[in-house]
Amino acid sequence: MKPPSPVAVLVLRILTLIFISLSFIVLITNIITLSSEYGDVKLHFKDVYSYRYMVFTLVVGFAYTILQIAFTIYQVCMGKSLSSSDGLYQFDFYGDKVISYVLATGVGAAFGATIDLKEASEGANKFFNKGSAASSLLLLAFLFQAVSSVFSSLALPKKS
Repeated sequence: MKPPSPVAVLVLRILTLIFISLSFIVLITNIITLSSEYGDVKLHFKDVYSYRYMVFTLVVGFAYTILQIAFTIYQVCMGKSLSSSDGLYQFDFYGDKVISYVLATGVGAAFGATIDLKEASEGANKFFNKGSAASSLLLLAFLFQAVSSVFSSLALPKKS
């Protein structure tokens, strides 16, 4: 099977970046004020450890995707890879696999925390619904990254 077009890879990476960015924006703007008998309490994303981990996965995924977009734009514009050796292909292959798993763990952690905490809390549904929305956007980013991972597998040079 021949490797996919660099333009297709670029589109997937841009879609990954868009969904990572949207997820980040939804998550960091997730603040709610709850009233209790002890006064008002502001609940931020950083108050939930799983959401903090999700932010970490978003930042790592964003940085890696920006780097890969730069490499892919070079490849599309110049018509050749940045490196003539197999090193860049292996970086793509292993990097895509690792980042896919990092994004998947961010999705799992955030979905799990959202479901558990939503059931245990009253009045914070809006906060946890936004957390769920951010997790869903990250899930879409993971799916695009996973397809990029398959494409990087196909692009590896075949050794005889």
